[in-house]
Amino acid sequence: MIKESVFKSFDTPASLESALADKIANQLQDAIDNRGKASLVVSGGSTPLKLFQLLSHKTLEWSEVYITLADERWVEADDKDSNERLVREHLLQNRAANAKFRGLKNMFASPEAGAAMAGESLANFPRPFDVVILGMGADGHTCSWFPCSKELDNALTTQEVCAAVNPTTAPHARITLSKDAILNSRQIYLHLVGEAKLTVYHQALENDDVTKMPIRAVLAQHKTPVDVFYSA
Repeated sequence: MIKESVFKSFDTPASLESALADKIANQLQDAIDNRGKASLVVSGGSTPLKLFQLLSHKTLEWSEVYITLADERWVEADDKDSNERLVREHLLQNRAANAKFRGLKNMFASPEAGAAMAGESLANFPRPFDVVILGMGADGHTCSWFPCSKELDNALTTQEVCAAVNPTTAPHARITLSKDAILNSRQIYLHLVGEAKLTVYHQALENDDVTKMPIRAVLAQHKTPVDVFYSA
């Protein structure tokens, strides 16, 4: 059984998002104070949108913050399914408009061809990443590490920054950060909303078989602190 991470439960999603936004802003500013710049990796989808909006109003030296995505669907940046679009519309606004954003989608014709270029584009990001925000799917996936997918082993074992994924259980081919890249960070936050996600999280703690629930690759490791922020 996996040892449970630091688990923080909140009465409402709004109280969770407020507390998490404060934590992230403080950690980013601390990183800037200590090394002159900071880096933030964010998850996609709809769950973090309110968190993004709260973060965008935080007072810190956003011009020294570098932001990228944990994963991206292989669609154009203005597509309704694009994680980059969500970041630009909800996070890179207000005070955070001055942050340095680098997406994962690029000019190449496929994720396979573009994964190496995506990794190279992150070469000048402050490493280790200061903060990584992850979500989790109902099947126990995180980033675009999907259970039993043919690319899962590569995403979890490669020393490259990015990997290509062609899921059979979700729409769109994708580029994802590798496990090695995600764990090369100072702090990971797992952002969970809804009782169904809590059930999946507890299932993930039962053992460390990452092929069935890839979130276990994050929860079972001892390299990087993982704090779970949860609200029903």
